Amino acid sequence: MKNVIITGASGNLGKAAVEKFVREKYKVITTVTPGRPLGFEVDREVETYEADLTDESSAGRFVEAIIAKHKTIDAALLLVGGFAPGGIDITDGTLLNKMFTLNFNTAYYVARPVFQHMLNQSNGGRIIFVGARPGLEAGAAKTSLAYGLSKSLIFNLANVLNAMAAHKNVTASVVVPSTIDTTINRQAMPSADFKTWVKPEEIADAMAYICSDEASAWRGTVLKLYGNA
Repeated sequence: MKNVIITGASGNLGKAAVEKFVREKYKVITTVTPGRPLGFEVDREVETYEADLTDESSAGRFVEAIIAKHKTIDAALLLVGGFAPGGIDITDGTLLNKMFTLNFNTAYYVARPVFQHMLNQSNGGRIIFVGARPGLEAGAAKTSLAYGLSKSLIFNLANVLNAMAAHKNVTASVVVPSTIDTTINRQAMPSADFKTWVKPEEIADAMAYICSDEASAWRGTVLKLYGNA
């Protein structure tokens, strides 16, 4: 049985990812914010750890515990993040730091020890980040500058990890959804055409494929899941 870490498991995308990887017969190991339950049940046991991934020490202790117990980490889905609107007129240092902390630090603090461990595994491993359109397209970042800048670092990090893991069976991929079809997003944008949005389950399916044997030849993957948006 392969082991997968899924951070941010209590979110909408996290729930879809947990359910998908349970169906794919992975041993699923999740993180939740301290004091916040997973919030749903699945058909098979899921290990849940409370960890503050904005804190490097907390994230490091979590990864160390997983390695000590399970020995191998086959995949890591780093889903923690947050959004904030705002152009350059309101994007001050406070907003920048908030977005960098939520979207980059939480990913880096887990990816760093996981990546180092995967390099020493005989079976390698897969790390999957969540990017965003404003992190790729300057025009899309005009009204969400701090968010776009923080997400742009995710692509840079994945590129560096892939360069470091050249000729190893370790890859870093970035899935890039457009607006995700969630209850919160529907409430925030009630006049939008929800049919053009991408569903959490579709993103989870893509992540599972990246981790599958069928995608073993994929390297440096940036997978855009824009739907019809």
